[in-house]
Amino acid sequence: MKHTKRRLTAVLLCVLLTLGGCGTQAAAGGSSGAEDASSQGTAVTVLSAIDTAGAFSDRDLAGTYDESEAVAIQLNGNSASCDSASVVIDGSTVTIAAEGIYLLSGTLTDGRIVVDAGDTDKVQLVLAGADITSSTSAAIYALEADKVFVTLAEGTENTLTNGGEYIAIDDNNIDAVIFAKTNLTLNGSGSLTIHAQAGHGVVSKDELTITGGSYTITAADHGLSGKDSVAIAGGAFSITSGKDGIQAENSDDTSLGWLYIRDGSFTIAAQGDAVSAQGTLQIDGGTFDLTTGEGSESVAMPSGGDFGPMGGGQRGGRTDQETATDAQAEEDSVSQKGIKGESTCTINGGTFTMDTADDCLHAGGILTIAAGTFALRSGDDAIHCDDALTIQSGTFTIPYCYEGIEGLSVTIEDGVYDITSHDDGLNAAGGADSSGFGGRRQDQFSASSDSFITINGGTFTIVSGGDSIDSNGDLTINGGTLDLTCNSSGNTALDCDGTYANNGGDVTTNDGSEANPGQMGGGMGGRGGQPGGADDPAGHAPGGSSAGDPPQEGGARPERPQNGPQTPDEAQGAQAAS
Repeated sequence: MKHTKRRLTAVLLCVLLTLGGCGTQAAAGGSSGAEDASSQGTAVTVLSAIDTAGAFSDRDLAGTYDESEAVAIQLNGNSASCDSASVVIDGSTVTIAAEGIYLLSGTLTDGRIVVDAGDTDKVQLVLAGADITSSTSAAIYALEADKVFVTLAEGTENTLTNGGEYIAIDDNNIDAVIFAKTNLTLNGSGSLTIHAQAGHGVVSKDELTITGGSYTITAADHGLSGKDSVAIAGGAFSITSGKDGIQAENSDDTSLGWLYIRDGSFTIAAQGDAVSAQGTLQIDGGTFDLTTGEGSESVAMPSGGDFGPMGGGQRGGRTDQETATDAQAEEDSVSQKGIKGESTCTINGGTFTMDTADDCLHAGGILTIAAGTFALRSGDDAIHCDDALTIQSGTFTIPYCYEGIEGLSVTIEDGVYDITSHDDGLNAAGGADSSGFGGRRQDQFSASSDSFITINGGTFTIVSGGDSIDSNGDLTINGGTLDLTCNSSGNTALDCDGTYANNGGDVTTNDGSEANPGQMGGGMGGRGGQPGGADDPAGHAPGGSSAGDPPQEGGARPERPQNGPQTPDEAQGAQAAS
């Protein structure tokens, strides 16, 4: 790095916004958050773990240039022309050696643009109808400068392409269509199409900043990648990637590798994670349409018979060998989450539509959701947090998932929740919670963890194949309206291993478990449940459907698969037959 980097703030900056102040916050950071917060009619605490005020410079945001000061570079097939001494042309390689504004137009059929300037120089490349292909390297290679701007001229369409391989031209591992060893900013109002037949779309080994433009990126590996950070203020993004769609990762410095999105429109189909940050992640607004893998329904949900009482600390009584096999499978597997942050994650607003093979939202540290509109379909958990999960407000529609919302602890202040889950709807997990399956990651929680669920308000409609609400510690309901349907003879609508208190919530269940959570179905907290007596000894849910049937979208009860859960009558018949 050539200069002092922006750092994360040492502490979380908490600002309590009154309802009247929400609009002001949204104007600065995207409209979505304000609309979500105000629709709930509650005050929202907006958190920031990133110095967002310093994320974008004035020049980053401007996205403009002075054409009268620009040096014109005309691309002419297999050559180029320019009358500036700061530009060196060697065949189809154009090297820019000094600070300035450079206007590129035309077609380069097999060549590259190289920025090799002074380490304090700022170089602005303006693409104005440029089409650049490099068969064996990066189309744009920022080797040396303080910062390089790639500006998309208004009303222009631009294309950058790699031909399918990267052949070394120096000591750097060039592996992207735009590859920068410098700070890199993409801005402007034009459009850019990137074809990365090998490697990544855009890579900065420093800071990657994007403030405007329309981007269509097809990449064999990552779409957008920044080592120290990725900061996006706006733009329209359509990304198809063989690995992560947008990635921030710095394995050398844990204070870096952060990702901040203020606003923008994102349509991402990724074979890895759609959005991933090794460091802190913060989203203040934007519209997100995210798909990972082949979507949620490409993952086979486990049948009820795969999950029984805890045995040896493993769900379903798994052996040490099976556990080791799962661990190896996880090591070899590909993460296919919608939005993933390995550290603290904060979502202050936005509209999110996700269909993911793995978790839709996943946080390795504390996760706070202040507001937003979420339509989530997941082959695993819709929302998973390895630490404390707090939801202040928002609208959550989750028609398909293994578990709906899961954290080490879960605190919900307000919001609207419509959840249909194969297993638990809400889950606070202590001990080893093996909510992964099929070789997928098994989310691990410390056995000494202080797990709890606290609900202070909100409207909940939950239809679950496991417990509707399951706390491996205390369960406290201080307010809200809860309509809970548990479709399993071995689970209950309300289940907790600790103390249960209802201090003002309106709770309705289909099994009467609000009177005695966790005891009607054997009550083993988040540990898969043990067979136990329900009010209906046959284990049938109202309407004649079997309580063992996992729910479908909208709460309908599907036909039970042949290896699925059995009612007590079926189990007795099977035992007699054997």
